[in-house]
Amino acid sequence: MSDEVDRPHGIEKVAVESVLNRSRVLAAKIANELRNKRPDHFVDEFSLADIYYSLEHAADVLSTVKGSRAQHPYRHG
Repeated sequence: MSDEVDRPHGIEKVAVESVLNRSRVLAAKIANELRNKRPDHFVDEFSLADIYYSLEHAADVLSTVKGSRAQHPYRHG
């Protein structure tokens, strides 16, 4: 398949850029929220584990993105 077919065009490109920008805003919001949290802010360890799992999954997905420098913190290879 040619690169031309793989590249987004027109409204699709705008949609991708919009989602990327919203993702950046959300990531910054999460970083700020976590920076201000203490262990006693969490009602139970399951809510913190859920947050960690979600962030770990997002990091895994991001590491598969073409041109990404992100790597899973616990994987070596």
